[in-house]
Amino acid sequence: MGIYDNVKRLCASHGKKVLELESELGFPRSSISKWNDNIPSVLKVKKVAEYFGVAIDDLINEDKGNE
Repeated sequence: MGIYDNVKRLCASHGKKVLELESELGFPRSSISKWNDNIPSVLKVKKVAEYFGVAIDDLINEDKGNE
């Protein structure tokens, strides 16, 4: 699983759509969906981690969804 997959999983567990998250954080539409292929900035990953109250490692760890 990549970063996008982890963000998508977090959104689902909080009853939120990725597009809603992008809007609330001021990210361009559909930008998070590209995070598996394009590496996001540390500041954007930090913003998402803070939003959900998780560690950055929870977003970047590729095995997170398999636990």
